[in-house]
Amino acid sequence: MAEAAAAALVKVIFVKLADEALKKYARSQNIHSELKQLGSTLSQIQALLNDASHKEITDESVRLWLNSLQHLAYDIDDVLDEVATEAMRRELTPESEASTSMVRKLIPTCCKQFSLSHRLSPKLDRITTKLQHLEKQNPGLIVKGEKPKINTNRRNETSLPERDVVGREVEKKKLLNQLLVGESSKEKFSILPIVGLGGVGKTTLARILYNDTRVKDHFELMAWVCVSDECDVFKISETIFECVATENKQFKDVNQLQIALREQFKDKRFLLVLDDVWNQNYDDWEILVRPFHSGAAGSRVIMTTRQQDLLKKIGFNHVDNLKSLSHEDALSLLALHALDVDNFDSHETLKPQAKGIVKKCGGLPLALKAIGRLLRTKTEGEEWDDVLKSKIWDLENADAIVPALRLSYHDLPADLKRLFAYCSLFPKDFMFDKEELILLWIAEGYLNESTANKSPECLGHEYFEKLLSRSFFQPAPSGEPFFVMHDLMNDLATFVAGEYFLRFDNQTEMAEEALGKYRHMSFMRERYVGFQKFEAFQRARSLRTLLAVYVGVEQSWDEFYISNKILVDLLPQLPLLRVLSLSRFDISEVPDVICSLDHLRYLNLSRTNISKLPENVGNLYNLQTLIVFGCESLSTLPKSFLKLKKLRHFDIRDTPHLKKLPLGIGELKNLQTLPKVIVGGDGDFAITKLKGLENLRGELSIEGLQKVQIPMQAREANLSQKRLTKLKMKWGNDSQRGSLEKEVLAELKPHTDTLKHFEVEYYGGVEFPCWVGDPTFHQLVHVSLRGCRKCTSLPLLGQLPALKELLIQGMDDVKVISLELSRTTDVTFPSLEILKFEDMSSWEVWSTNSEAMFPCLRELQIIKCPDLIDVSLEALPSIRVLRMEGCGESVLRSLVQAASSTTKLEIESILGLTDEVWRGVIVNFGAVEELFIQNCDEIRYLWESDAEASKVLVNLKELKVRDCKKLVSLGEKEEDEDNTGSDLLSSLRILEH
Repeated sequence: MAEAAAAALVKVIFVKLADEALKKYARSQNIHSELKQLGSTLSQIQALLNDASHKEITDESVRLWLNSLQHLAYDIDDVLDEVATEAMRRELTPESEASTSMVRKLIPTCCKQFSLSHRLSPKLDRITTKLQHLEKQNPGLIVKGEKPKINTNRRNETSLPERDVVGREVEKKKLLNQLLVGESSKEKFSILPIVGLGGVGKTTLARILYNDTRVKDHFELMAWVCVSDECDVFKISETIFECVATENKQFKDVNQLQIALREQFKDKRFLLVLDDVWNQNYDDWEILVRPFHSGAAGSRVIMTTRQQDLLKKIGFNHVDNLKSLSHEDALSLLALHALDVDNFDSHETLKPQAKGIVKKCGGLPLALKAIGRLLRTKTEGEEWDDVLKSKIWDLENADAIVPALRLSYHDLPADLKRLFAYCSLFPKDFMFDKEELILLWIAEGYLNESTANKSPECLGHEYFEKLLSRSFFQPAPSGEPFFVMHDLMNDLATFVAGEYFLRFDNQTEMAEEALGKYRHMSFMRERYVGFQKFEAFQRARSLRTLLAVYVGVEQSWDEFYISNKILVDLLPQLPLLRVLSLSRFDISEVPDVICSLDHLRYLNLSRTNISKLPENVGNLYNLQTLIVFGCESLSTLPKSFLKLKKLRHFDIRDTPHLKKLPLGIGELKNLQTLPKVIVGGDGDFAITKLKGLENLRGELSIEGLQKVQIPMQAREANLSQKRLTKLKMKWGNDSQRGSLEKEVLAELKPHTDTLKHFEVEYYGGVEFPCWVGDPTFHQLVHVSLRGCRKCTSLPLLGQLPALKELLIQGMDDVKVISLELSRTTDVTFPSLEILKFEDMSSWEVWSTNSEAMFPCLRELQIIKCPDLIDVSLEALPSIRVLRMEGCGESVLRSLVQAASSTTKLEIESILGLTDEVWRGVIVNFGAVEELFIQNCDEIRYLWESDAEASKVLVNLKELKVRDCKKLVSLGEKEEDEDNTGSDLLSSLRILEH
């Protein structure tokens, strides 16, 4: 475990030592010879790491030697960082600025250099001495050219069914259907992947399918191959041949073998199980499956694997991972292996511990079976308590659990091992935000920019996807951007992270002598975080990470407080911090001491109460990420901002009081994230400054566009070259210069391939330029046009192929909407699901002669459109939600006829909605399940009788009526003689009346 971290860190050190700027500065400070000596010694040690990776698992002396090396590597990296930071400070602080007196100018250069070399030379000497000592302490390691492969072979796995299988009925039913029926395909065979983390039961599920009698009757030939890490096409093909052939033949080469295999499969429907596939090489796969194409249509290949890389190359864009067992099935499996019973009904005293063990194992069958076997000899509650409280790695039969999970870890490249270990800082059930995690990895120096000539962000996304495809992460139930980690994977991360990472909570037992070893620490964000529990960390002077984390869903009203002594007294004692997160704490002022943290790369002050940043924040020369998202009181930024040359991500979303950007921010060429720019007048931020921010991507809101006087200045912003996914353009509320604003907007056309979300506010033009609605924006899913009060028509949006949500609000001069949305005979709005019109004070007519409009529309809202009287639409068969407020009754009549499949209807303040009109409307409510009525003052009765209600409201389940002043009762006739409507009323849920 330690070898991977040490190797990755040593690689980073060599990259830094090779940097020309650092070497040049080192020579000027007379420390270049020390660095050269250090690099030479480290090179000798690096050559031993391949051998160490094999021996550290079994040889304790090798593991301890690697730990010492890693601590030294951290120290070397810190010193090199100090040199690079000092070089940057000299570059950004010219002598003329730094020298404040003639006396200082007269000091010889050699004396000015004395400070740094005097400070660093002893450190470098100590480190080099320790490194040489470490080299002499070599615990029998030799130079090896190649790192040994970890054996993942599982030759003892067979196709024979297991005796005790619990659960998996849903998965079995789904996969059986795909095996026996499936979908028609051009290929003779199709692949059924079973993907999941080690020990989740992929092979077990494959066995269930393979041994099902319906499957055996359906396929003419069947074969089972345990592949593991084997990438020898010949051996795998040979095993398949032995399974399906009736004769025993020997083959000299792959060609002869595959020709024979093709003949065996010819015109026969076959089932092949490839179990535990690790090899992700597409070329090997393509060769392996060549004989399969001779089989009959309907043939199947079941592939069990932990990784999705090969599946994606084959063409699987989305694969569902096999989930852990449900809580009840997991309990049953534990009971079966621990007590030989199906449940804990006869062992009630053990049930609490059993539930805890199930949670500890995260429903993973392999772990449950292993712990169940361990508990077979233990029947006392105290013994079960001991197992519950033990770490999974300390259990007496951990060898049955650990290898299955550790194999996945060992198969990772060294860079990914380090990224995974970093996740040990986050507690179980933590919701990982992919983008945020990548920024942390970058700050820690884990994503080397020189690797493969990719940006650290690009590399981070690539690495995260690899970890996701190998089941180290799983999509959160709530969906993107969040991901979760299985509890046992979290345990594995903690196990491999070693003595450098600390997840600090109230239960953490910590030896004070270990404080100096910790490099990365997280702590739980609690309501009150006092200084006392952190006081000892003043001795953790090597700490690089101080991260406040939280588990669960954070509510906006939650408040968290942190002792000011932590900020003022503790932080100065942690000079090597690279990552500092104080998000969500009730902090009103950022202490100046933060500006002395020279190594800081990542500073998260989001959703705090700060109103400004310290003037000296520009001294954080290494700062890459600054997050002040949700700092609603933040109003000013310091002038020193222009010195943050390494800043890549500056998140200023939701900062309503920040009305001005600092001068020079347009010169920060590395900026990729700048969600808001405020165009100012003379001397303020000019829109032309966006041109220099060539790497800008993601989300961007441009405010103050009414201050752009010349359209060519907008063109210089060069938005079409920036890979923006979300773009908001905002003019002043009183903007009046129509033709100029159209010309400005025409020049602000963004990149067509990346934009997904587009908003315009208070645009003063009479019409939109033609690029708004251009179908080349093929990823655009959301469009919002608000407060464009001078526009007389809508842009042509109907041919945007991916548009799912459209909001039109406050367009006061629009009177008619007909073919403005799409001048074409093709299907219009092919993907639109949600359409909202709001505050359209002059809108009168909505009509179309297109029969192919809104095929996917499921929700329609028309709010405060009082003059709308003429609505002529074809059928809207997909609508399920219809909401209307502040409109005339004719609109309601027209829409309920067109949207007869509506299941949820909300109406409020409908003008002219009398009993008579309502009677004509209600006959279209056959599909309505939820009905909400508010402020409809002319209705007296909702239906004439219960009998009528039972006929026209057959599906109604929920009724809510509020503030309808003339409403006397639900039905005009309270007593229904034949009582035919009583069933409806008895089942109806009436919320208010």
